Amino acid sequence: MILVTGGAGFIGSNLVAALDARGERVAVCDWLGSEDKWKNLAKRDLETIVAPEELSDFLDYYASEIEVIFHMGAISATTERDADLILDNNLRLSRMLWLWAKDNDVRLIYASSAATYGDGAQGFNDDESRNALSALRPLNPYGWSKHAFDRWVARQNEESAVGPVQCAGLKFFNVYGPNEYHKGSMRSVVEQIYPFAARDEAFPLFKSHRPDYVDGGQVRDFIWVGDCIKIMMWLFENPKVNGLFNVGTGKARSFADLARAVYAAAGKEPQIAFRDMPEELRDRYQYFTQANMAKLRAAGYDAPMTDLEEGVRLYVQDYLSQADRYV
Repeated sequence: MILVTGGAGFIGSNLVAALDARGERVAVCDWLGSEDKWKNLAKRDLETIVAPEELSDFLDYYASEIEVIFHMGAISATTERDADLILDNNLRLSRMLWLWAKDNDVRLIYASSAATYGDGAQGFNDDESRNALSALRPLNPYGWSKHAFDRWVARQNEESAVGPVQCAGLKFFNVYGPNEYHKGSMRSVVEQIYPFAARDEAFPLFKSHRPDYVDGGQVRDFIWVGDCIKIMMWLFENPKVNGLFNVGTGKARSFADLARAVYAAAGKEPQIAFRDMPEELRDRYQYFTQANMAKLRAAGYDAPMTDLEEGVRLYVQDYLSQADRYV
């Protein structure tokens, strides 16, 4: 059995779809809530869905059957301010799963985040040494919680020769794609732009508040969710690969480029306006992210990444513009 925590979420549900398509026996740990998040799993043939508060009992009961844990579950909102709540979900639960995986000879593949890099002053190299990690300064509680677990894993690796039979952490950059509709303000900018493009209206991007970036010129490493799933499935098929890896394209693109791609995919002429960035974001806003993908490539992953225009076209034409937008 494969356990996917956060399996009803954005990346998690896309992963569950890929595992289900292979005929794997999949269990999901997540809350569904009272909105439409259940639709992310509606097409899947699942073993079970377990609530997070019941996870410990579930693990004990199925200890002999679980082969791999994909730990995608987290409070992922970069705007969440309740640090205690974030720590409980993003650090303490992750530590429990790592220790359980070690004690039960189970493989663990977990989600970290590019938010661990902070403003990028130290670069975007996925060096998992304790010294390198100690230099990073995340800008929000979410990034800090993910970074805290990366550092905890690094300490375990340094101080003990015994860990899970496989442990791989993934620093996801700016992921976009279907099944993110429940994420509110944390939805990708592609999903936010599309309704404006469909109505032939202008979408307001953030103005730049730095002289070295033009309005709309802030850049991100935008990655199609399908590429993230391919990387996780590759790790699933290569159990001897361990470490902390960036998951991006390795090519930064501007928000203006992204907007133009959405309008083009919708068959519209680009219309871009600009609005002031909220004051509370200005001192913790990343103007540049770009994954260094050399480490994952050196580990043996050689599939090409989907370029921005093609990824946006797939998302808009195969999902956002369709009556059924779900994987």
